[in-house]
Amino acid sequence: QVQLVESGGGLVQPGGSLRLSCAASRSIFSIYAMAWYRQAPGKQREFVAVSTSDGTTNYADSVEGRFTISRDNAKNMVNFQMNNLKPEDTAVYYCNANDTTWNSPWGIWGQGTQVTVSS
Repeated sequence: QVQLVESGGGLVQPGGSLRLSCAASRSIFSIYAMAWYRQAPGKQREFVAVSTSDGTTNYADSVEGRFTISRDNAKNMVNFQMNNLKPEDTAVYYCNANDTTWNSPWGIWGQGTQVTVSS
């Protein structure tokens, strides 16, 4: 396992941008899936984006075209560029890592970072 720490959250106006980072305690190069989830008040945690080690990415429909997930393997970090933010993007954002070799359905999680989109 690795430990994950998110950073970069904050308050931003609608239409603005934030860049979240997920710092890992060790190499993420071989971890199959590095992902971002979010959880808004009163809602279940939902998938937002994933980057797999083969270079593919997938996004929730609600953020497609606005958010970009990327890996910086040299820095053991996953970045999440969020553009054109909307109030409905307000949530705690969690970094997640998982790999089929771990036999862990949920993978490992960071502590979360708050993103608030409001005027």
